[in-house]
Amino acid sequence: MKTDLLPTGSTIGILGGGQLGRMLSVAASRLGFKAHIFESGSNPPAADVAHALTTAPYDDHAALTAFAKSCDIVTFEFENIPTAALDVIEAHATIRPGREALRISQDRLTEKMFLQDLGLMVAPFADVPDAAAMDAALLSIGTPSILKTRRLGYDGKGQVRLRSTDDAAPALAQMNGAPAILEGFVDFTHEVSVIAARSSTGDVACFDPGENVHRDGILHSTTVPARLSAVQRTDAVLMAAKVLNALDYVGVLGVEIFVTRKELIVNEIAPRVHNSGHWTQNGCTVDQFEQHIRAITGWPLGDGTRFADVVMENLIGDDMDRVPALARESDTAVHLYGKSETKPGRKMGHVNRITR
Repeated sequence: MKTDLLPTGSTIGILGGGQLGRMLSVAASRLGFKAHIFESGSNPPAADVAHALTTAPYDDHAALTAFAKSCDIVTFEFENIPTAALDVIEAHATIRPGREALRISQDRLTEKMFLQDLGLMVAPFADVPDAAAMDAALLSIGTPSILKTRRLGYDGKGQVRLRSTDDAAPALAQMNGAPAILEGFVDFTHEVSVIAARSSTGDVACFDPGENVHRDGILHSTTVPARLSAVQRTDAVLMAAKVLNALDYVGVLGVEIFVTRKELIVNEIAPRVHNSGHWTQNGCTVDQFEQHIRAITGWPLGDGTRFADVVMENLIGDDMDRVPALARESDTAVHLYGKSETKPGRKMGHVNRITR
């Protein structure tokens, strides 16, 4: 990166070519930037709209080097990028957000400890490297609880719920030897998320918290405004800002929060644009994707003020059959990802309904 403020026509490298990479590419093009996608799989959704595509595995150092040299700055659409690949890229290009955010978010135990050290409330947790540790964790945390792999896993994958201590052994077996973490059950009324951005100069801008509903471990819908008191809304935004500043973060980040009758508990962070922020595409003048591009290229952050109430609903698997009917609905914007094959549990697109 030659200057902090990237000039129009510069190339933004994006690691990952899924729907988030696709929407980041569209946002980049609106601001006059070129997007270069690096993706290990063939025919990624982002390739349809990006300026350039590199298809190679993340252990292909020659391809990574060529990719990095072609970019003025590099960002990413998912967390689980191998450290060795980041080493190669960082030798030739700046990565934003920085690698510390990736290091923390790639490991659930590290993430929980980081949040706890910031003074934020998290669910009870314990490291579970083996059966003996599992027994000790159950003594302190009890059931119901959830056993999760420390690394990888998303949309409900890599997680097993324990309803009693009898579930411990089979749950541990499902981890297949992978390091795990046991999390205590949180009696929450609902979940919200804050999509927030921070610039290289330390400016912070947060979108309104959205209220999330999950089905089978996959986000089904996000509604704004969320059910929060004025104090809770302020506290949620301040939580997100605290995380951004602690990481010296540059870009957009998602913070998922459990709302309980007594307090707000941080569930997890995602150092990237986030599914629960898709509502911003039709509820704000500057959406989360443009906000991320603005932050990493040195542009001033946009005004994230919400001008409409919105319900975002994911289109998953056979929901694609509903698209013709959805397209006829008033006050409904359809966003499709261009995926060639419909599969159960696969996010194929989303709709944003303006409700007021």
